[in-house]
Amino acid sequence: MRLVIEKGSVMKKTICASLFAVLLAPAIAAAQAPKGLGTEEFGMSPRELVQAIEKTEELIARCMREEGFQYVAADHNTVRAGMTADKNLPGLSEEEFVSRYGFGVSTFYTGLPPQLSTAYSPARVGLGERNVQVFRKLSPADQVAYNRALLGEDVTSTFAVALETEDLSRTGGCTRKAAAETFKPDQLKASHYNPLDAHVNKDPRMKAALGFWQREMKKAGFDYGHPDEIEPDLRSRLTALTEGGKLLVSKMSPDQKAALRKLQDHERLVAVKSHKMHEEVLTPVEERIQEELFSRKVQ
Repeated sequence: MRLVIEKGSVMKKTICASLFAVLLAPAIAAAQAPKGLGTEEFGMSPRELVQAIEKTEELIARCMREEGFQYVAADHNTVRAGMTADKNLPGLSEEEFVSRYGFGVSTFYTGLPPQLSTAYSPARVGLGERNVQVFRKLSPADQVAYNRALLGEDVTSTFAVALETEDLSRTGGCTRKAAAETFKPDQLKASHYNPLDAHVNKDPRMKAALGFWQREMKKAGFDYGHPDEIEPDLRSRLTALTEGGKLLVSKMSPDQKAALRKLQDHERLVAVKSHKMHEEVLTPVEERIQEELFSRKVQ
C-alpha cells in the first residue's frame, strides 16, 4: 500500500505509517465470520446469489407475460455481466474510468431508456440482448408502457443495477414484484445494509480508517460520512434535476443543462478523491479484516 503525503512532511509520513501499521495489525482477538454471512451482494453466498437471480428473472418473465409483454428471463451470466459493467469500459482501468466519468451516474445521462442507450449502460447489459431487441421493435408508446410494466417509475433501476448497488428500494413494476417474492422484506428497504459490510464497519480498525477517510474528504470540500453515501446522493440529485430521469438532455433548458454539467463536474471530483482514498486507506484494512473472518482472501 502506498499512502501519498504532502511532500517534505516527515512527521506526517511517520504518523500515517504508524496509523496504518495499527490499522493493518491483527485484532487482539480476531472475530470469526458469523454463521450464514456470505460474501456476495446482500450477504448471500455465490450459490444463493445464482439461485436468487434465476428465481427473480423467471418471476419477472411471468409477470411481464401477464402484462401482455414479451420478456426473456436473463440467465445468471447476463445479470452478472450487467453488475460487473458498473464503472467499467473496455480499454479503461477503473482509475481512468473514475477520472473521466466519476461513478457513471450523471456523466452518462441522456434521458433515454437503457434499452436505447448506445454508450455505457450496465442497465442495458443486464437486461440481455434479446430483451433489448424486443424493446427496440416496439412503438414509442409501447416502449413507455413496456418499461412502466417492467421497471415502474425509475427506468434506470433494472434488476442487475439494483443488485450491484444493493438497493432494491428503487425497483418498480414486475422487477419489484419479483424481487419481493425472492428477497426478504428488510432487503427491499433503502435502509438495508449488506451484513458483511456492516460487520466489517464495526471493527475498530475500519472505524479508524473511515474516520481518516471522512476527515480527508472534508478537507477536500466533500461532506460525506461514508463512501456508500456518495452514489445515492448523486442519484438523488440527478433524479430531482431530470424529472425522475425522464427529461431528455435535448429537451433541457440552458439552465438545466448548466445544472447537469455542474453535477457532472462535482461527480468527477468527488469520485476521484473518494476512489483514491478508498484504494489507499480503506481497501487494505477491509481485506485484512475479511482475511481474518474467512481465513482466506475474499475476492
